[in-house]
Amino acid sequence: MIARARTERAKLLRLACWNADGVRSRKLELEHFLNQHGVDICLLSETFLNKVQAFGLPIVCHRTDRQIAGGGTAILVRRGIAHHSVPIPVLTHLEATAIQVTMAGKPVKILAAYLSPSRPLIGADLSACFGGRMPVLIAGDLNTKHVDWNSRLSTKREKLLRDHADVNSCLIYGTDTPHTNPYNPLLTPDVLDIVITKNLTSPVYLTSCSAVSSDHLPVLIDTMCRSSSQHPPDRPYFRRTDWANFQTHLEDQIPLDPELHDGMAIDTCVDNFSGAVLKALAASTPKSRPRAYPRPPIPAAIQDEMRLKNRMRNQWQVIRDPTLRAKVNRLQKSVTRWLNEWMNEQWSATLETLDPEEQSLWRMAKRVIRVPTPSPPWSPRGNSLSQTLRKPKPLLTLWRLGFSRWSTIRFRQVLRWLTWC
Repeated sequence: MIARARTERAKLLRLACWNADGVRSRKLELEHFLNQHGVDICLLSETFLNKVQAFGLPIVCHRTDRQIAGGGTAILVRRGIAHHSVPIPVLTHLEATAIQVTMAGKPVKILAAYLSPSRPLIGADLSACFGGRMPVLIAGDLNTKHVDWNSRLSTKREKLLRDHADVNSCLIYGTDTPHTNPYNPLLTPDVLDIVITKNLTSPVYLTSCSAVSSDHLPVLIDTMCRSSSQHPPDRPYFRRTDWANFQTHLEDQIPLDPELHDGMAIDTCVDNFSGAVLKALAASTPKSRPRAYPRPPIPAAIQDEMRLKNRMRNQWQVIRDPTLRAKVNRLQKSVTRWLNEWMNEQWSATLETLDPEEQSLWRMAKRVIRVPTPSPPWSPRGNSLSQTLRKPKPLLTLWRLGFSRWSTIRFRQVLRWLTWC
């Protein structure tokens, strides 16, 4: 498939899928690729991340890490795209991460998937991913080849995938040109990363892009659908909250001992108390500070070297000249060395600006050793709730069960507890 030109960048959703073969060592190249091509959602496979490793980018990251080394999937979402994570049933061999977005006014489930070549493809994993009535888009390296999606040859596991696609009315897309450049010179470039859609309102258009250093080239996925986007809200900077001012505002807005003798009075007081806490917090907390020093771009000399390496790699993919392959390898090592030196220089400059007296050194140490703690969906009574707007009602029911109907609440005690916590 050939990608169409996007004249309205802010309205049409652009995705990308990429087998990173270890994403931490290519973080700068990945960020440069996402900014250069205007990618809204990036589906990654073979991230090689584990639960104790942080992966920081100025975008939203949803990860599914392996318990052992290797594998792993992730979805990177540009801030402002309205979405939420979606739980996936337990999979046997397939690895996947899922989110839900709105495309053309309808909810769509998007999955980043990976299947190791040493594991079989089974129908139960496919049914778990495509289950439900919601439109689905799956992209990733499934190590499944067939000439119908422009692979060089067909493999045995493709029959199960084709049968499942025919039964469930799914469409399978592949790039027109090979996007894998194996490290082994005896292997031939091929098409491994594919896109599978179900009940999607419009087709997708795929284009391979020589932008990053990996044996898999990233694949751009252009859609003709608009996404539901929103401006990121201003986040309060809780480290600078004036708690004395917060206590003063809270004491002025909350009565000391209101009389609560019926359910309506309790609900009214709870609403007033919640609103008073939020107003006091907003009046006492400044907004999040903007980044004082924006993230510096990759130097132009390194970008030129990367473009030269990508052009020569495309030429080698056609003519298969061993001399040209050696030049590509030398350029790849040169780009990697320059990127490492530039990152070390940036890190050294950052360390020189730290001042122990201003606690900047302590904040940097806390940031470096921080372990990400994902927020799983809440599951009351077996029902999984991922969207934030669906959680308050069951939570309110849970709170109501903890109070008797005629209980009298002394808000002065609650206020003192909040003040000391």
